[in-house]
Amino acid sequence: MELHGQTIIITGASSGIGAAAAELFAAEGANVVLGARREAELATLADKITKQGSSATYLAGDVTEEAYASALVEHALNTYGVLHGAFNNAGTVGNMEPIPEMDSTNWENVLHTNLTSAFYAAKTQIPALKKRTKGAIVFTSSFVGHCNSGMPGMGAYAASKAGLVGLVKSLAADHGPDGIRVNALLPGGTKTAMAGDDPEGHAFISGLHPLKRMASPKEIAQAALFLLSDRSSFVTGSAMTADGGVSIRLI
Repeated sequence: MELHGQTIIITGASSGIGAAAAELFAAEGANVVLGARREAELATLADKITKQGSSATYLAGDVTEEAYASALVEHALNTYGVLHGAFNNAGTVGNMEPIPEMDSTNWENVLHTNLTSAFYAAKTQIPALKKRTKGAIVFTSSFVGHCNSGMPGMGAYAASKAGLVGLVKSLAADHGPDGIRVNALLPGGTKTAMAGDDPEGHAFISGLHPLKRMASPKEIAQAALFLLSDRSSFVTGSAMTADGGVSIRLI
């Protein structure tokens, strides 16, 4: 029970890595606070977790809104009385196209969803964690834009995820004295709805990885569990890859 009795916020929890993390964290003893835009999916997941004997609550909303980030923390505190950590996992790829052809609306949406939302999350979660003088936050970044790994047509995504790593390092430096650890998790290709369902596309992505396969959402959730648990008690400011080695192939 790695997270026994801990209250953990999870964004992007309606599917994919976020949903897998919610089930895993709950199985490891956490009270999970689920956040995403799709309320019906959140309700179904919370009900499933509760029926399995664990504790879950949810609040639907948009991570690009500062008021929602604040409301999610308040919901956690009102429900469980304390916040121990967060897995800020919500994100978007956006349209894949070269920068000269990219509409500014796409750029702004990707940056706002992936990076500005992290600012909102940190701004609202850290004061709650400081009350305990201990806590952990994990942000989902990407090998794209990091480790010298560039991918065609992913300029907005790469910029947002690289910026997220920089934010994590700054937060770790600022709030280490408060007992708060902050880390970035960099998944490789993962079989989620975002990856689509084209077998040829999956085969191509799998071939980029030395392990010659894509990750399951649960495998990425396990890495997030490590970063949130006391097993990583001396880990902060890191950009930890769980990418099947794809980043070393692209250097």
